[in-house]
Amino acid sequence: MSQVLKTIGWLRVLGIDPAAAGPTGYGIVESDGRRCRMIHYGALKVAAKRQKECAGAALQDVHARVCNLIGEFSPDALAVESVFTALNMRTALKLAEVRGVILLAAAQCGVMVYSYAPREVKASVAGHGHADKRQMQMMVRALLSMNETPEPSDAADALSRWRCAICKRNKRAGVLGCRDPMCLLSRGGEAQRQVPPTSLI
Repeated sequence: MSQVLKTIGWLRVLGIDPAAAGPTGYGIVESDGRRCRMIHYGALKVAAKRQKECAGAALQDVHARVCNLIGEFSPDALAVESVFTALNMRTALKLAEVRGVILLAAAQCGVMVYSYAPREVKASVAGHGHADKRQMQMMVRALLSMNETPEPSDAADALSRWRCAICKRNKRAGVLGCRDPMCLLSRGGEAQRQVPPTSLI
């Protein structure tokens, strides 16, 4: 699989929302920089019984799910949230463990990985870095023209990762006309300009 993001055509991004506790969300979106379509999304919840049986069960299951998603959908890139530095040490360590097996799966499958800070992702989707989970769900639904609100919120967070990856691709490829807040910011433009729900990047 190519180690370089496509500079033309459609880009397929697998977004992962790793969780220290609770479901790990995932979502796959394709976009050419102006149009986009949701391919698949969901969340992996490891049963409490299985976690008690094996200390590394959750990590094993997350790794297996990511490998299966890559094998089934052949993404061009994987986008994941970076570890939030404001987390307490215990939570940060658990999140880092989950994030580690995600990065391992991507490396084993030859998929390029991009990491983004939580506020960077929120700004790309909602226009500001302080959006709550409900706001993110509604914006993801509007931007992807979905018939229903993506549930759980972990899946919506994973779907939101595509915006940052597409903007990075557009910037590197010199795509003009991108109205994404992240692209505007990187070009010194009006980062606060509102993006209509029907407008795609």
